[in-house]
Parts: sequence; structure tokens; C-alpha cells
Amino acid sequence: MKKALFGIVLSAALMLGAGNVQAQGIKMPAASPSQKIEQAVGLGTISVEYSRPAVKNRQIFGDLVPYGKVWRTGANASTKIRFSEDVTVEGNKVPAGEYALYTIPDKNEWTVIIHKNTKHWGDGGQDYNQAEDLVRFKVKPEQNPRKAESFTINFANLTSDGADVEIMWDNVVVPFTVKADVDSKVMAQIDQHVVKGTNVNPNLYAAAASYYMENGHDLKQAHEWMKKANEKDPKFWNVHAQAKIEAQLKNYKAAIKTAEKSMELAKAANNQDYVRLNEKAIAEWKKMK
Repeated sequence: MKKALFGIVLSAALMLGAGNVQAQGIKMPAASPSQKIEQAVGLGTISVEYSRPAVKNRQIFGDLVPYGKVWRTGANASTKIRFSEDVTVEGNKVPAGEYALYTIPDKNEWTVIIHKNTKHWGDGGQDYNQAEDLVRFKVKPEQNPRKAESFTINFANLTSDGADVEIMWDNVVVPFTVKADVDSKVMAQIDQHVVKGTNVNPNLYAAAASYYMENGHDLKQAHEWMKKANEKDPKFWNVHAQAKIEAQLKNYKAAIKTAEKSMELAKAANNQDYVRLNEKAIAEWKKMK
């Protein structure tokens, strides 16, 4: 009799869900596990906190998730996205802060919503107010070549100043692009610490020169700063960078000589990677003389 009664109680608990089962002292996996992901983008970070339902042999978009209706973009509470610095999202200005991430799925076009009210449960129900949207924008869904059984939000196509946020579930991928204003901030720091700085150390000169070289700024200025860095504290990687700048300035004779110095320093440091880099560069630049 006791065994039968226990079976009835356990069955009832299972029907009420994992939360109630845990209250009875039995811990079970969440149906839609929570996840928080964070990615460094530009000079700040983007983080997303959401819950991950599974397909479980169901028809997802157009059925479980209806077309044309606001969706929490995950399970349980609304998905949260946080930007540690001001960004643009698909060209729309978004100040630093935390927002709810809603979407309106459709077969050929999705509406992505950055919403200021993060307190709603799920889709917001009657409490959802479009006037609290910060921005809305349209994006095109793509076919996912690899089925995502669990709902996933991912970062892809990272650059020095941006990344794509990918919403993935079943056979659908919906990407949107986030951009950060990196260049003006870095240039302001260079102006403060290098251009207007006093007693500038070699590391600052090298960092400023490398940034100029890699981001299409004044190569002659980059060369001047890198030379100053290497005059005071020659490191094989910075000497190699100086050689690359000289090659970009089409002064291949100087570039070869500088690369040979970098190679000597790399050999002394037993760094074979830079030995090979210099050997390859020298061979290429000899053809350009």
C-alpha cells in the first residue's frame, strides 16, 4: 500500500514539473537550461543571458513559435542582452546598458527588437508595450546547414570593432551585426599618451605604431614611432613590424635590412616562428627591389 501511494505521489510530482519535483527533494534537469555567454567586442563586451529549449521532434517556426507574433527569443524569462559600451546594432545607435531581446519571426523576414523593459516574463503578454522598444530592425533568416537541436545564441565573424550575433534553432539562423566605435577611442588615447605625452616609453610607441600600420593611418608616422621604440628597446617582434612598415612604404632595401636584424634577435631568443617570418618576408621583398 505504501509503495503504491509513493508511486502516485511521485507521478503527480512529475506531472507538475521539474520545479515542484525539486521541492520534493528530487533534482531533475531543466527542460530549457539557462546559459550566459560573453564576448569581448571592440573595447567592451557583449553578454547574452537566455534559456535553451529543444526541438524534440516538433515543428518550430510557424507552429510552436508562430509567425508574426512577438517572441521571447528563447524560453522562460525574456532573453537579456547587455552592451558594456555604446554600439550600433544593424546601424541603429544603442547606448550601453541591458535590454530585453525580442523577435518577431516570419518565413522570409524577422523583426529584431531591442526593448528597454527587462522585467517582463516570457513574451510580456498584456504588459508588453511597443513604446518601450528602443529600436526595431529587419533581418533575413538563413538556412542552417547543421540543425540546432537546442536553441542557441552565438557570436560569429569577430573583427576588431564588431561581431555578428546569431540566433539559431532547428534549421534557421538569424544573424545581426553589432559594431563598436573603436577607432576614435584608440586614436584619442594615442593622442593623449603618445602625441601629447611626455617621457613616452617604447611600448607606447610600438603600440601606437602598430595600430597606425594595421588600421590604415599615417605610415610615415607609424615608422617614426616604431623606430623610436626599437632605438630604446629593440624586440624582435617590433623590429619585424618596423620592417613591414618599411615594405609598405616601398623602401624594400631598408625593410630587408631591418628584417635581418629582427631575424638575428629572434634566433638569439630561440623563436623559430619569427625566424621563418623574417626569412619569408626577406625572400618576397628581394623580388620587389
